Amino acid sequence: MIYSDIPSAQTLVLYFKSRGVKNIVISPGSRNAPLTISFTKNSFFKCFSIVDERCAAFFAMGMAQHLQEPVAVLCSSGSAMLNFYPAVAEAYYSDVPLIVVSADRPSYRIDIGDGQTIRQENVLQKHIGYSANLKQDIAHATGTISKYGKSLLEQSQEEIQEHNEAEISKALSVAFDEKYPVHINIPFEEPLYGRVKEPSVKIQDLDKGFMEDSLNEENWEELAKVWQKSSRKMVLVGVNQPNAIEAEILEALVKDPNTLLFTETTSNLHHPEFFESIDSIIAPIEKSENREEFFKTLQPDLLVTFGGLIVSKKIKAFLREYKPKQHWHVDIKKANDTFYCLTKHIRTTPNHFFKEVVSSEIEPLSDFKIFWERKKDSYEAKRDAYLKEIPFSDFTAFDEIIKKIPKGYQVHLANSSTVRYAQLFPMDSSLKVFCNRGTSGIDGTTSTAVGSSIYSKVPTLLLTGDLSFFYDSNALWNKYIRPDFRIVLINNSGGGIFRILPGKEDTEEFETFFETSHELSAKHLADMYGFEHISAENEVELEDRLKEFYSKSNQPKILEVATPRVLNNKILLGYFDFIS
Repeated sequence: MIYSDIPSAQTLVLYFKSRGVKNIVISPGSRNAPLTISFTKNSFFKCFSIVDERCAAFFAMGMAQHLQEPVAVLCSSGSAMLNFYPAVAEAYYSDVPLIVVSADRPSYRIDIGDGQTIRQENVLQKHIGYSANLKQDIAHATGTISKYGKSLLEQSQEEIQEHNEAEISKALSVAFDEKYPVHINIPFEEPLYGRVKEPSVKIQDLDKGFMEDSLNEENWEELAKVWQKSSRKMVLVGVNQPNAIEAEILEALVKDPNTLLFTETTSNLHHPEFFESIDSIIAPIEKSENREEFFKTLQPDLLVTFGGLIVSKKIKAFLREYKPKQHWHVDIKKANDTFYCLTKHIRTTPNHFFKEVVSSEIEPLSDFKIFWERKKDSYEAKRDAYLKEIPFSDFTAFDEIIKKIPKGYQVHLANSSTVRYAQLFPMDSSLKVFCNRGTSGIDGTTSTAVGSSIYSKVPTLLLTGDLSFFYDSNALWNKYIRPDFRIVLINNSGGGIFRILPGKEDTEEFETFFETSHELSAKHLADMYGFEHISAENEVELEDRLKEFYSKSNQPKILEVATPRVLNNKILLGYFDFIS
């Protein structure tokens, strides 16, 4: 094995190895050479080279999301690290343990007009769990330090080593135990490429820490009593890892005659009696002459939420206006007051919570569940009827695409209209669905999907829109994309979601500055990056192309589906009118 001759670089590598941080995503640079050398010359680590720093960070985040363990992303000094920020923010709000490692210039080089130098310390602090600012080693490049940074010599190398070890240990504890992204900033002085066969430092035993057990703080008997006496309960599930909830708990919830369970595509929970298309329930009420009456009928006494962020704006608006008497959020880590009515944060897992409160002997206390199940059956029948009446569009394309996804696939959804269309159609229960809903940006969807696919035991499908795809096209600029990676690109020639949102106008300003209409195709990108490109422009072509799209191949594939830009919004809005 080979190590950098700089003590702080050795220390970080040894701590990563001790704690089991194996996957390192590296963006090229010179200032980070001590770490690049140390990671790539140690067989314990699996290193990935991604040039574009924004793509690199989302790639690492996707990998961490899939593995459910910390993954590190490393860059040089200067603006390189700032390109990590979108992924850091997404990781922060999605509870993904991304470890950002930035090489820095010495403190005496900052703000004097030196190149590739910015103020890096704590620059990510508003969206991370911990900022570890390491100190520059004085045992390395001592002559240069004596010239330009004499104040650094006031501390001994032993004191610097002790500080650096404590900072690294704290950052790793936060990443592993609290599932937050963390930032480790390391200043290096030249020379940067020195190597040794054995490290000169010995690290302390790493305290792996633990999450404080707060399960016994709740009065379970009292909670169970409230649950059992509530005649109108709503369980609303946000972003959730696949297979996270035990099957017997789901069955118990289904059998509760006073409970509606609202899920989204990203909830990864499935049952015929779950309400999987929330907007198809809420939208008809919004349009009804009896809006007030229906919303009061749907208003729960007790709202229980778990999982990450909710996609549906309609359910958020409803619960903010028609607040439940009690809102409990179940999560070990945090509770967002999304609906401005949070009454209790229950610090445990959903599995433990429902085992404690759900009873198999609950009597029906109202017709709450029966009434809304009939409504659900009605909209599902109307949706099928509507599909038979409408021309080819985003709506019909999503229906066909989702129906034809092979069982067992890992599916990544882009944001904006893609994830919203996906909410309207049932997903097969074998699919594992992901979407960057922490900040809901379009900027790193493809990179996240590629990173997530690296260790996946099943093929990966990215379902994306044109703006999301072209925005993150550098995600395809790497050598790690598997032959079974698939992209379905819905190309409606612009930001179709802006035609759905209130305020749409058919003007040049709207098309240029909101919709950003275009005539681009992915064909040349596919050729450049070694993807097979397939296209479809109507229902017959789409059905035909999907027959071979998922077949085994020697290269990844893109299926580009062209849909009518000025018709899509009319058909979607017409759907909500039709089922009302």
